[in-house]
Amino acid sequence: MILVLAVNAVVLVAVFVAAWLICLKLRDVTPVDSLWAIGMVVMASTSFLHARGDPTRKTLLLGLCTLWGLRLGGHLLWRWRDRGSDRRYQAMLAKAQETRHWSFAKASLLLVFVTQAPLLFIVCLPVQLGQMDGAPSVGALGFAGAVLAVIGIAFETVGDAQLAAFRKNPGNAGHVMDRGLWRYTRHPNYFGDACTWWGLYFIAAETPTGVWALPGPILLTWTLIKWSGVPTTEGRMKRKKPGYADYVRRTSGFVPWWPKSR
Repeated sequence: MILVLAVNAVVLVAVFVAAWLICLKLRDVTPVDSLWAIGMVVMASTSFLHARGDPTRKTLLLGLCTLWGLRLGGHLLWRWRDRGSDRRYQAMLAKAQETRHWSFAKASLLLVFVTQAPLLFIVCLPVQLGQMDGAPSVGALGFAGAVLAVIGIAFETVGDAQLAAFRKNPGNAGHVMDRGLWRYTRHPNYFGDACTWWGLYFIAAETPTGVWALPGPILLTWTLIKWSGVPTTEGRMKRKKPGYADYVRRTSGFVPWWPKSR
């Protein structure tokens, strides 16, 4: 187990250093968002190659993680190419350069890449530790986790597609997206992410080693609800969209539920 995790850590550092060098050339760190998803696929893949766990469980974890990661990573890359640099990163790096007199290279390395790499490593513990043990075979909890993961991937995929179509319509400019899945939760993409990684954890948790991956889905859920997900998005939307406060009043914040009457 220690050997597999050590190899994964070295690979992850190499991937992040390469991505940092590319972002220096671009003078834009926005692609790190897609690396968040694709990097987890890399961790699942290296674990698959080196771990000696149950083949069915390994294939299930790698396959579902790859489906989730490539879909999300591709979507985030498309969004970057379509909408340009993320203003949050621009503001954060500009502040560091102005107040701390850091170079772009130093600010991007310390505030973005050094911060995100360990978080990624912890969040994807289910697809690392879940591939370690040869027994038991996949059982009811594991298959239930697979169903939950598929639901999560489908949920965020549909939510992202609905939001992209909404934004493409010029007539929706200035309006709040409250249709489709967005009618039942203000963050179907974040809810789908959480379902996916709790599902992957349930697959891993059937094994003695995989059960210790619990910090992964807990950390992901916390970041989505309390840190970089919901709070950041909602703060920006409240400033930009006059009708967002009413949307918040009638729509569930995370777990889908029927909207309140106006």
